[in-house]
Formats: sequence, C-alpha cells, structure tokens
Amino acid sequence: MPEELNRILTDHCSDYLFAPTDNARAILLGEGVPGDRIYVTGNTIVDAVNENLEIAARKGVSGDLPHVKKGEYFLATLHRQENVDNRERFASILEGMGRVSREFGMPVIYPIHPRARKNMAGFGLSADGITLVEPVDFLGFLRLESNARLVLTDSGGVQEETCILGVPCVTLRENTERPETVMAGSNVIAGYYPESIVNCTRVMMGEQPGWINPFGDGEAGKRIVSILEENL
Repeated sequence: MPEELNRILTDHCSDYLFAPTDNARAILLGEGVPGDRIYVTGNTIVDAVNENLEIAARKGVSGDLPHVKKGEYFLATLHRQENVDNRERFASILEGMGRVSREFGMPVIYPIHPRARKNMAGFGLSADGITLVEPVDFLGFLRLESNARLVLTDSGGVQEETCILGVPCVTLRENTERPETVMAGSNVIAGYYPESIVNCTRVMMGEQPGWINPFGDGEAGKRIVSILEENL
C-alpha cells in the first residue's frame, strides 16, 4: 500500500511500538525493530468501536435508513484512488455490487464520497441496483455497519470494524494491510472483477459470524497508558 511507507518510517524512528497483534509484532521483528521496543497491546480501534457504539446508542443515533431493516441490506464503501479514479476498475466494481444486489434480493447501500460521485458522473457510469446515499458521520456509519448483513469495502478501517462487529466483509482490493481479518475468517479479498465480487459474497453469506476478534478486548488504550507510566 502506498501509505505503508509512512508506517515503516514512523515505526523505525519510534522508541515504543504498540503492536495490535502478535502478527504485527512478527512483522516489526522481521524488519529489524528491537523486540524490547515492541508491546502487543491489542488495537485501539476496538476501544473506539465499543465506546462510540455506546455513545451512538445513548444519543439515539440509529444510522438506519427508512427503507431498509437490520440484516436486510448490504453496505458498501468505495473511495480509494486506484478504484474510483480508474474508469475501468470503478465500472467493474459497480457492476459487481449491482450483481450482488440482484442475486440476493437486497439493496446495496453506498454512502458515496463527493469525489467518487464526481468521477462516476465524469466517467458516465451508472449504479444499477445500488442505492446511493449521502455520506454519514462516524456514529451513524458504525450503526449502519453493525446492522448490515454484509459489507463490501476498499477501506482498511472498515475491514477491522466489521471484524469487531461480527459482520462479514468482502474487500474490493487485491491485497490488504489487515491480514488478521482474513486469517480470522471475517473477511475475504475479492479484487475488482464482478464475478469474483459475487463469488466472494456467496462465500461470506454462507459463513456464520463466529470468528474470534484478533484485535483485542477493548482495553488497548489502558495498556498503552500503563506501559508509558511504567517506563517514563
């Protein structure tokens, strides 16, 4: 991933590295980072998801759309440059999501980013079978995620969030920087060809969301603070 360079540079100049998983620690060790700098704490995204779901519930944020019910829609996100700036690839993914909607008889809800909407219009692309809606805020999106039957995405963060929430995920890319989600069984890499998107959706629709969340118990922030207090 292009942004992975930033991660490598930051890790190699840091004194304390809080790895989300044992797999992440192994990657750092393989890059020559000294083991005494690395602490496996879990991922702070679990803390954030749990806390913000509670906030959303407390504030009465539903995130729901009036024409869909819990478990009766797919949620889609598509924003990465290599997907939405490339006409052929963008068209291919849209076709795949449209086929998914038709095969399973459920709408694909796509909160579309303004840039993606502009490119869709500029490329002359249609979104047959896809329900385009305005972007939603983080709290509303978390509720949409948690109530979806399955999520189709090119977002790394969404791959993690769906794993934590127990919602199957199909990744619309050819690789992922969240391999733990694939190993856990919550996520599958579909690429961008329509046939593969449909086939991967079939696979994940047949999976029961009983995987073990590999990102921790939601106490990562407390562990990080405790480690810093002990050392500093």
